[in-house]
Amino acid sequence: MLWPFLAFFEVLGLASAVHAVMSVRTPQGTVAWVAALVVFAPVAVPAYWVFGRSRFRGYVRAHERDLKRLDRLIRDANAGLTEDIVTTPAEASTLAGAERLARIPVTSGNRVELLIDGDRTFDSIFEGIDQARNYALVQFYIVKDDELGRALQSHMIERSQAGVSVYFLYDEIGCLGLPERYIDELRKAGVHVSPFHSRKGFGNRFQLNFRNHRKVVVADGEVSWIGGHNAGDEYMGRDPAVGGWRDTHVRIEGPATLGAQLAFVEDWRWATDQTLSDLQWTPASVDTSGSNVLVIASGPADQVETASLMFAKLINGATSRLWIASPYFVPDDATIQALQLAAFRGVDVRVLIPEKSDNPLVSLAAYSYFEDVKGVGIKMCRYQAGFLHGKYILVDHDVSTIGTANFDNRSFRLNFEITAAIIDVGFADEVQRMFEADFANARVMEPGEYFEKPIWFRFASRLARLFAPVL
Repeated sequence: MLWPFLAFFEVLGLASAVHAVMSVRTPQGTVAWVAALVVFAPVAVPAYWVFGRSRFRGYVRAHERDLKRLDRLIRDANAGLTEDIVTTPAEASTLAGAERLARIPVTSGNRVELLIDGDRTFDSIFEGIDQARNYALVQFYIVKDDELGRALQSHMIERSQAGVSVYFLYDEIGCLGLPERYIDELRKAGVHVSPFHSRKGFGNRFQLNFRNHRKVVVADGEVSWIGGHNAGDEYMGRDPAVGGWRDTHVRIEGPATLGAQLAFVEDWRWATDQTLSDLQWTPASVDTSGSNVLVIASGPADQVETASLMFAKLINGATSRLWIASPYFVPDDATIQALQLAAFRGVDVRVLIPEKSDNPLVSLAAYSYFEDVKGVGIKMCRYQAGFLHGKYILVDHDVSTIGTANFDNRSFRLNFEITAAIIDVGFADEVQRMFEADFANARVMEPGEYFEKPIWFRFASRLARLFAPVL
């Protein structure tokens, strides 16, 4: 008899629906989960307790427990930045508010380098690891046991054997296919290795919702690398099944590197219960006329939705130009409305997404948003020359961001992400040229294109959008 089974799950579904009402961060997400939990309880209940939570309580409690120690690290970092804090009113106001999100100030005196695609990115990263004198911090969401992954392994092993302290942190969900021998070889060479442990603690044992999506490398607290690349051959365009891979990283040398280092230290503390205390927290300016930079770490343990607030700041602050590149475009209603208002203000708003995605549901959902933006002058551009995976934004003539956060609910609220915001006219010019090259390899979606699709496609697109908050 099925009715006791169904009744049991219906009770669990109702209880889980109450939990969703009390804890899911967005109204859209709450509605989606409550509907599923009440109507499809046998399927939705297990899914909710694996994927449904939007606040990483274990990380929050660990942070609160270690608050004095972590605050001391932040104070040490800020103390070392005193001479480099940006105080010019116009430039400081550009990222006003974002500094509180990052917990460190915008700093001057940084040297930044735009790294386009895999060869240039990993040549720079490997050179930086090789030149580390005291320590190297290495963190990726995905690492594979292929040509690029083994090259990364080799550079970490060489530095460790040279007496440099090497710390390697990876996300165990992103690295499900990474063989244990890869990790064992690193440990045998003296590399300090740990998974992020998103399932650490009894209450997190079955959840798969929170991922550490950050890609961060830091050498000696002086140089850092942040961006979209993971360590796998497809990110070099070597996978024939995927094809060409379009991605972007940034190299930062100077005091802003402390923001990347702080994010790694907090993640390492959660993963290992160890605080990396013997690190450099007083880097000097490397270029008196260099870039003003703020590194912003975000995640589901934050008191506020740092990533979505950061994007809101950028969109609302745009006065003439707002160009956005993201492999996934599944924003919430508030973000769509902010984009619409930017277009009404006369801002040149363009959104660059891939024609072909590695996530069919997200790709379907993205089509439905075209109807929200086409009537206000926003251009939706679909990249044709392979898979666009970079996450970068250009605002007006001087502000650009490069990081790991996609333009979707997962990056806004569920993933640990990191973004470098750069105020520099010269660097913005480089980002503009990069965008223009990307636009040359993209097509602009035409009015009516969505309604020319078969009805089943439009239905699937709207259905995928309905579940966007829980994707």
